[in-house]
Amino acid sequence: MTDRVEIVEVGPRDGLQNETRLIPLAEKIALVDLLGTAGFRRIEVASFVSPRWVPQMADSAQVLAGIARAPGVSYMALVPNLRGLERALAAGAGEGAIFVSASEGFSRANLNCSIDESFDRLAPVAAEARAAGLPLRGYVSCVTDCPYDGPVAPAAVAAVVARLRALGVYEVSLGETTGRGLPERVGQMLAAVTSEVPAAALAGHFHDTSGRALENVAVALEQGLRVFDAAVGGLGGCPYAPGAKGNVATERLLGWLTGQGIETGLDADVVARAAAMAQSMRHAPA
Repeated sequence: MTDRVEIVEVGPRDGLQNETRLIPLAEKIALVDLLGTAGFRRIEVASFVSPRWVPQMADSAQVLAGIARAPGVSYMALVPNLRGLERALAAGAGEGAIFVSASEGFSRANLNCSIDESFDRLAPVAAEARAAGLPLRGYVSCVTDCPYDGPVAPAAVAAVVARLRALGVYEVSLGETTGRGLPERVGQMLAAVTSEVPAAALAGHFHDTSGRALENVAVALEQGLRVFDAAVGGLGGCPYAPGAKGNVATERLLGWLTGQGIETGLDADVVARAAAMAQSMRHAPA
C-alpha cells in the first residue's frame, strides 16, 4: 500500500447543499478560505443548478468571486447542463463536475430522466468543457444500493463509469449515496469497475449512515483507490435518499488514515477548526 492518499473536500458544496438553514454568503466564504489553508488540492465549493431545486447553492457565483484563492488549490463546481457550465466558466471555477446515477430509480428521482437520457444531456456539456479547457470530474450515485431500486449490480456501475470516461472526465467519484453499502458489496462493485477503468482514475465517496464509511474506505484502498471525498464536520446527506446521513467526516477520515501511517498532506489542526466551523454553521439559528 502506498503511503499517500488525497482527500477531496466536498463540504462547501455536497455538504452544505442539504442544510435546511440558508447559510449566509460570508459564512460559506469563511469556510472555504479556512479550508484553503489546510493543504487540500481540490475543494468543491459551488453548484450551478437551478436555485429553485437547490436554493442553498443560489449564491455559488458570489462564493467563487469572494473567496481568497489559495495557490495550488482547484476550486470545483457542479455543472449539470450547458447553462450551468457557462455560469461556472464566467465565475472562474477551476474545474467542473457532472453527475449520473447507476440506478434508473435514482436517476428519475434526482434528474427526472433515465440514465441514457442523462448521458444525452451531458454530452454537449462535456464537449463544451473540453473546448473551454475546463477539467471535468464525474460522479456516479448509488454504486451499491438505491433507495428506489434496491441493490445495484456491479456491472451496471462499471458500465456507467466507462461511459463517463468516454465523455472525457479525468476522474470518476463513486458515490455510496445511501451510506448503507456493506464492505463486501463495495468490494464487488470495485472489482467490476476496476476491470473497466484503472483505479488511478477513480475516487471513493462514502456516506456514513451505518457507520461503515471507514470500512468501505479500507476496502477501496485494497482495490487501489487513492482519492477519497469527504466533508468537514460530516456535512451532507441527500434529499433523494431518505434517511441517508452526511459524507464521511474529513477530520475522521484524516485521523484514521494518519493512524494507518498514510500521508495526506493536510494540517490536522486546520481541518479540526474547519470542522468546528462547519458544525457551528449547521447548528446556528435560522
